[in-house]
Amino acid sequence: MTSFALLLAGDISAGAALGAAIAGRRIIAADGGSRHAAALGVTPELIVGDFDSVDPAILEAYPLVPRHGLPRDKGETDGETALRMAAELGAEDLLVVGALGGARTDHTFSNLNLAVAMADRFEKLWLFDGREHVFPLVPGRTLRHEAQRGTQFSICKFSALSGLTIRGAKWPLTRIELPFDSLLTQSNEALGPVEIEIEAGRAFAVFSGHE
Repeated sequence: MTSFALLLAGDISAGAALGAAIAGRRIIAADGGSRHAAALGVTPELIVGDFDSVDPAILEAYPLVPRHGLPRDKGETDGETALRMAAELGAEDLLVVGALGGARTDHTFSNLNLAVAMADRFEKLWLFDGREHVFPLVPGRTLRHEAQRGTQFSICKFSALSGLTIRGAKWPLTRIELPFDSLLTQSNEALGPVEIEIEAGRAFAVFSGHE
């Protein structure tokens, strides 16, 4: 499986867990996300963006890395363009780094929305910042996460869900209908590996901790 990592500009915890997750992956950086490359000990093969949120010194550190420049006034974010380019380059397993947290809540929301909307273009698309694992849920596809016993997790929704099933958790569910305004899936607890399925809807699962 062709594995990529996409670096976005949000905060990260560049420790051993994130280093292990990114090891061996082809790297694309989106604008300000290029600042994470040095901390993670990687070199991007492509930098995408309008370059309005990155220190020029960071770009100068990668003089041989190709850049895909974008206009500042555009209809999609730098990260959205970079994610589409990862798909075009053949990414099957895409790890998105720097999508969570940071100074802009709207950016975090947009990144989560984009990941959920585009997850079905990849065999696996997931987000990890060194602290939390986030997995978009694709209808008809089983998410299996090798969680440690006691790991807290939640399912967060962009819509009502149909046919929600959770296995391997303290509070399992089997093919339930979950209204958009329900908080039933907040703060569950893994008993070990967790499996989650939905038949319809848009949502993502968040697992806390490095595991």
